[in-house]
Amino acid sequence: MTAVPESLFDSHIQSLPLIHKGKVRDIYEVDASHMLIVTTDRLSAFDVVLPTPIPGKGAILTATSNFWFDFFKDTVPNHLAGISLADVLTDAAELAEVQGRGIVVKRLKALPIEAIVRGYLIGSGWKDYQKTGSVCGISLPEGLQMADKLPEAIYTPSTKADVGEHDENIDFAKTIELLGKELAETVRDVSLKLYTEAAEYARKRGIIIADTKFEFGLDDDGKLILIDEALTPDSSRFWPADQYQVGISPPSFDKQYVRDYLETLDWDKTAPGPELPAEVVEQTAAKYREALQRLTK
Repeated sequence: MTAVPESLFDSHIQSLPLIHKGKVRDIYEVDASHMLIVTTDRLSAFDVVLPTPIPGKGAILTATSNFWFDFFKDTVPNHLAGISLADVLTDAAELAEVQGRGIVVKRLKALPIEAIVRGYLIGSGWKDYQKTGSVCGISLPEGLQMADKLPEAIYTPSTKADVGEHDENIDFAKTIELLGKELAETVRDVSLKLYTEAAEYARKRGIIIADTKFEFGLDDDGKLILIDEALTPDSSRFWPADQYQVGISPPSFDKQYVRDYLETLDWDKTAPGPELPAEVVEQTAAKYREALQRLTK
């Protein structure tokens, strides 16, 4: 992987206008048809951006997404423009800052939903099941335990919240309202296919993908395009297969380690978030690195 600065909380590109600052990504305008996305080392948990970066995280997320974009290239097109960073950044310092963590992408019309697929019963899905016997309105068999594999993967979309707001689970009927029936069905079917293919691949490499989130956009011709990130430790729960057991929350290769730490604090899950201790930062960085190595080696 290309060498990157040890830690980047904010990008500092002066040669291009900043058009959006998300929880993790800074987005710059290249021209009317393209954007530069810089994946920083910021970490969000419970929809709050924490003040402590995870060194190297942005480069790992970028490499992981790029791997999956290539993996899925025959299933769904992605937003990568095929333009090098050097073609849009002429300043050497700016280029060095974003090397390995910046990508040039096509400007598309982003869909207003997050396409979440769950293969295992964990997190908010487990809490929902305990209360209702279903997840996001989808009925499940009785007697399932925490971390159980679901009979089949389920599609549980949510709205896309602004920074600092919470995403809201919605049912499929609501996605039809937002997208129209044909597009809503296509997004659902493609999301389930991507998850199923990725889960099968990852399982052979010792990783269980418990759940994940996809985002999509449309090009000028109305074609569905995979955007944002794909099957990273930020957008997915990755569990080591050799430590998986039903009835407990398995250890993971994602930011669950941070979430678990934060749950031990007297913090109300609103901004500002607490600083993370060095041990949590180091363990989290190591988990992200191992996930990439297992998937791509």
